[in-house]
Amino acid sequence: MKRLRTALAALAGLALSFSVALAQEYPSKPVRIVVSFAAGGPTDQVARIMSAKLTELLGQTFVVENKTGAGGNIGAELVAKAPPDGYTLLMATVSTHAINPGLYVNMPYDPVKDFAPIGQVGVTPCVLAVHPSLPVTDVKGLIALVKANPGRYSYGSSGMGSILHLCGEQFKTAAGGLQIVHVPYRGSAPMMADLVGGQIAVAFDALPTVLPQVQAGKIRAIGGGMATRARAMPDLPTLQEQGVYGFECYTWNAILAPAKTPAPLVALLSGAINKALTDPVILKRLQDAGVDPTPGGSPEKLAAFIKAELAKWAPIIRVSGAHVD
Repeated sequence: MKRLRTALAALAGLALSFSVALAQEYPSKPVRIVVSFAAGGPTDQVARIMSAKLTELLGQTFVVENKTGAGGNIGAELVAKAPPDGYTLLMATVSTHAINPGLYVNMPYDPVKDFAPIGQVGVTPCVLAVHPSLPVTDVKGLIALVKANPGRYSYGSSGMGSILHLCGEQFKTAAGGLQIVHVPYRGSAPMMADLVGGQIAVAFDALPTVLPQVQAGKIRAIGGGMATRARAMPDLPTLQEQGVYGFECYTWNAILAPAKTPAPLVALLSGAINKALTDPVILKRLQDAGVDPTPGGSPEKLAAFIKAELAKWAPIIRVSGAHVD
């Protein structure tokens, strides 16, 4: 038994030495960051901002690769099944690692077991907005209007089971059981077009999409979805400030690797992400894209965050009745 323990300890030491040596040589070839959504979208923008800075910091090219489909599952599955060598990473989102596991009947990956968390990049607030014809200027006014007219008003989303749909479902419950009709669209763009046109009265959407329409006077923002006010809209009170207690809705981005990626590589990449998020230029670029950066993270913090997000959204998805076979 003593010899076995000695042999196992020696093997563990060799494995650690190999991992450290690998980290010292890494990266020796281009690294790809897989984005599960289309080029030009919010997640793609965040990935390209970070990839450029990581290229600068680590002296090797970080390339963004878009692998779309199945609500983000195709790209995430690709990374989950990639070699755990640090050369294939995922720009994870609230969809791939919080919503889809409760939405899809057959998931092609485990959001916790199949990934090694590296670091969170930032969160993007969702904003509650209304068409200007609606006679309300704040959340309390909207709740009162809907309660006085049950079933008369509709809210849009980017699709059944999307983060924007679940924001609406969470709001309905947190506001005391609002009777407001859900209208799903095939994406955020057509939904926003109908909000601007007055075909729907209410919608949640990500801050980068909402802000230009608000600035143009085409829609009215009445509440921020995060617990704290968004940097880009500091004068907009949150829903929590306006009495919708416990409500919090946002999207987020984080970088993950396949499970069993050596700890020294994870630590090296985590340090590079945190260093990138101290660069004023990167911070401004992210903020200009509507993202509130989250510097000072760690793999451990990200792991706990993902588990908390899964626990948060699972019951909301069940209540919504949304599912994908």
